[in-house]
Order: sequence, then C-alpha cells, then structure tokens
Amino acid sequence: MCFAPDVCDIVPVAKMASRFVNYLSPQQEAELADIARRLVAPGKGILAADESISTCGKRLQEINVENSEDNRRRYRELLFSCEDAMAEHVSGVILFDETARQYDSFGTPFVKCLERKGIIPGIKVDKGVVPLAGTHGESTTTGLDGLKERCDEYKSMGIHFAKWRCVLKISKFTPSYLAMLENANVLARYASICQQSGLVPIVEPEVLPDGDHDLETARRITEEVLAFQYKALADHHVFLEGTLLKPNMVTAGQSYQGRYNSPEDNAMATVQALYRTVPAAVAGVVFLSGGQGEESATINLNAINKVPLRRPWPLTFSFGRALQASVLQAWQGKDENRKHAHDELLKRVKANGLAAQGKYQGGLEGMAAGKSLFVKDHAY
Repeated sequence: MCFAPDVCDIVPVAKMASRFVNYLSPQQEAELADIARRLVAPGKGILAADESISTCGKRLQEINVENSEDNRRRYRELLFSCEDAMAEHVSGVILFDETARQYDSFGTPFVKCLERKGIIPGIKVDKGVVPLAGTHGESTTTGLDGLKERCDEYKSMGIHFAKWRCVLKISKFTPSYLAMLENANVLARYASICQQSGLVPIVEPEVLPDGDHDLETARRITEEVLAFQYKALADHHVFLEGTLLKPNMVTAGQSYQGRYNSPEDNAMATVQALYRTVPAAVAGVVFLSGGQGEESATINLNAINKVPLRRPWPLTFSFGRALQASVLQAWQGKDENRKHAHDELLKRVKANGLAAQGKYQGGLEGMAAGKSLFVKDHAY
C-alpha cells in the first residue's frame, strides 16, 4: 500500500528498490565470509609481519643487523620457515608489499610458503599516516588512489585479506570530530574496495596508548571511535560478515600515574567498548598489541576471553611486536640461531592461541617477555 500517491506517481515502486545496491554476488559474500571465519578459527590468530622497510630496519638495528633487502628477506624467511606446528595457532600472516614479492632460499615465493602450511597470506595496503589539515596535530592515512588495481593484483598472487591502519590519539583536544569522521570514512572506503576484489578487509582504527588518560577515558574514546567506524561501514554498504576489526585493547595511557588497573579491569573496559558498538555480524576481532610487552599482551588477551559479558565474536590476536621481540633476541641475525628463534616464535603463538580461548595459565614467557615494546606516536 502506498501512503504517498504523489511520490509513487513520480518514482515507480520497482525503481525505488534499486537504491539498495548489492555490489557483491552471493558467491563473493560466501567466499569473504569463509576467509574471515578461517582467520579467527578457535585458538588461532594473525602474525603481523607487515612492517615497512624503515620500521623493519629499526627492528634489525636493535640486534645490530644491517637494514638491507637481503637481511629483511632472511628475517621474513626465518618467520615463515618455522615448523608446521606454527599453523596450529597462526591462521594468517600480514605481509608488506616487498615481502609479498620475495622468495625463500629455495626459490619459493613467500606467499606459497605460507599456503603450504595452511596459513592464509594477507597484505598491508595503506601508504602510511599523514597530517590531517585543520586539526590539532591529528592524522589520516593515504593509499586510496590505485587501491582497486593493487587489490586485484594481490588477489591474483594468492593473497586473501588486507589491512589498513588509521590512528587517533587521546589528549585534551583530541580525537576531534573531524579526525574520527575522516578516518572512519577512509577505512570504510578501503573496506569496500577490498571486498570488491575478493579480499577480506581488516579495519584498524587504532586509539594510541600515548597520553596520561585513565582507563575510563580510554574506554569512552574507544567507544566513540568505533561508533563512527560502524556508521561509516554501514554508509558504504560493507558486508560485515566478510570483515575483521583490529582495535586497540582498552588500557590507561602509558603516562598515567593513577590507580593500578589489573588485566581484568582492562578486559572489562575492552569488552564493554566492543559490545556497545560492534555489530554481532562482524566475523571477528583481532587485537593489536599496542606496544604492550609480550607477556602483558597475552595476559590481557586471556582476561578479555574470560570476561562474563556477551561476546558474539571470536576475540583473538593480530600481533606484530608482541610475537617477534623474543624471536629477534634469539636470532641475532645468525643462521645458527634459527632453531632457537623458531622455539621462541612457537612459544609466543601457542601462548596467544591459548589466550584466545581464555586458557592461558602462564609458563610460556619468551626472552623479551618483560620488555616494554611501547613506541611513542608509533608509525609503520
């Protein structure tokens, strides 16, 4: 029944339905949902090995290894050649463009090395953080130009998911409305483009841990950022079942001097922020470590999976520094240390695989377990 005959006379009902655009076919949606589900399978998470050339160089510098293309390749090969047991707890690996095009010592592309282990290759597709004009030192992320062509190429290479990071910072004046709106829309546009190319987008609106704010402020700001994000994803018609969210865990600022917050406090604030803002349709949540120490990130993840609140999504890890710090300490750039480095990696992925199920009880600390991994204004 039409309650506005004048409107119906102008726009036939059949044509009005065309405003709801299904830009993905049922087959495309099914593929995206399947990839997303496999990435957050029980007890599994993602290894983020997507550091840029300069950031990887900083990691190598810590162990006095030159930042050359071959040394970066050797280090990536170290990670990807870990015994097949790694795949028990690692579902996917995020690569940098350089790494996605490199080969191991036997001439096998790294993408194929991962596939053979049953690990899904992913890719970082943003071009980095840049200043956002008209704000108080805030930023946005570039890389939308040519993104569709890059995504199509990556899909043809055997890559099946992507990552894009935006950052927001808590201070007296930030994050601003403009920064939250701009970054949410950039991430939504990226997600839509990825899905059209068959890549599952990981949406990463990271609220940085920099600052002296308390836990309550971190929770409130994280909720606001996520509310902007899911409004933007809806506006861009993004298929949520074929997406993952990569948020910060909610913690007080690194310079906070107030009351100690336990892992249980952090976990409660984190899950509260999520269930107040993230639709149940989202395939899963893969936390970044945000500069926490290896063991701290694992303990917080474990506490998150034990919070007595509704958790309709798998809550697991997508760690970079918190999986690699002990590996680098063990390796030291020497081939004779490969086995020791692999043992450290296996310990970390097992610990976090257990934490993703709320089953971690300690005892798997790595060489860098107590080391702070915080980097002010962290950029890739």
